[in-house]
Amino acid sequence: MTKALEDVKVADFTWVVSGPLCVRYLADYGAQVVHVETSHRVDPTRTIPPYKDNIAGLNRGGYFHNWNSNKLGITLNLRHPKGVELARKLVLWADVIAENFNPGVMDRLGLSYEAIRDVKPDIIMISLPSKGAAGPYSTLPAVGLHLAALSGFINIAGWPDRDPVLLFGAYTDSIAGRLGAAAVLAALDYRRRTGKGQHIELSQFEAGIQFLIPPILDFGVNRRVLGRSGNRHPFAAPHGAYRCRGDDRWCAIAVFTDDEWRATCRVMGKPELIEDGRFATLLSRKRNEEELDRLIEEWTVDYTAEEVMTVLQEAGVSAAVVETAEDLHHDPQLKHRGHFWELQHQEIGMSTYDSMGSQLSKSPAELHKAAHTLGEDNYHVYTQILGLSDEEFVEMLEQGVFE
Repeated sequence: MTKALEDVKVADFTWVVSGPLCVRYLADYGAQVVHVETSHRVDPTRTIPPYKDNIAGLNRGGYFHNWNSNKLGITLNLRHPKGVELARKLVLWADVIAENFNPGVMDRLGLSYEAIRDVKPDIIMISLPSKGAAGPYSTLPAVGLHLAALSGFINIAGWPDRDPVLLFGAYTDSIAGRLGAAAVLAALDYRRRTGKGQHIELSQFEAGIQFLIPPILDFGVNRRVLGRSGNRHPFAAPHGAYRCRGDDRWCAIAVFTDDEWRATCRVMGKPELIEDGRFATLLSRKRNEEELDRLIEEWTVDYTAEEVMTVLQEAGVSAAVVETAEDLHHDPQLKHRGHFWELQHQEIGMSTYDSMGSQLSKSPAELHKAAHTLGEDNYHVYTQILGLSDEEFVEMLEQGVFE
């Protein structure tokens, strides 16, 4: 079956999360990707758990595996003049260049968009700097926690009388990766119509802010600052995660309308609450939310989270199990859609990878290659794609060009 991006070639100079994730989405739809690393400063996601069988190793990290499947992987010493020469050959081979270094790094290597455009006018480059290529924050170091805080997420997560709650993982990186893939597709379409390439600069900081637009607008209009509200919602009650039967099992429930509330009362076997003035309307339920939460949990604690979700959903009320990683691995909806793929890796054996989540009917995404070990595809890429002879390859290997 023809892949949507099978004629697209990508030189991937990215690392950590946002860049590798962006490019992996392109690879899933058929793009040929060469991922450039160095043994002098390995990708941090190679060095953090989870590891297969809890055995640490540069080729055993779960994060790196998931974000770098479907790619050819090489090592290249960009401190060596011949390494820089090979990098230039690689970008001239490519249709798309991806990088998420600090601003200025590609310029110093002679690999800036302007330098490449002068010899390859149709080149597309996507840069994913954490906060943009210029401005007062542009040169500051950044990790996922830093950007989640800067983007406003952490300020609104948690309870009013407690400290802010830190988000799990590199949230803004994940957002930027998806938006970056979409931006590359737009640039490819533009090139198809005009023959011209372009430079995409995607700020992870700004990508994350999109979810905070309502409170930002609220401040702009009303000078009102959104604070922490725990699991509460201004237009729903009950609204929260309620303890269920079992060890650390929970079900999230959201009731937005009076009809949904009446349905909830019937499911709970407490029709008398429908006429209870404390809970008859959203306004009254909000006034008595602590008592309301207590009554809901008195019911949920006797049932499994799955049972609570099922009976409420059947009654037209939004409810969902608060799923763990184990739950997600066995989730029937994800199984039905084939979300997880099993791929054979040369060092860790079979491993689970997740898909993008979108399914194209004529050219579906496919995971066909596990993430590369460090430098796994050096010989193939340097000789078959970049045209080195065996003698040149061995000579450069001995000179440390492929470190």
